[in-house]
Amino acid sequence: MIRKLKSGEYRLYSRKKNSKTGKRRNLGTFSSKEKAEAHERAVQYFKRH
Repeated sequence: MIRKLKSGEYRLYSRKKNSKTGKRRNLGTFSSKEKAEAHERAVQYFKRH
């Protein structure tokens, strides 16, 4: 899940909420949406390999 920050950067969050905190885990902040999307694909790949 990618959100745009006020600073103009994009942050990748986990898809599920953390049961303890009720918030999503921050999986990295990127300068462009393309970089964030590429990292999201890498995360999904490594979850299954």
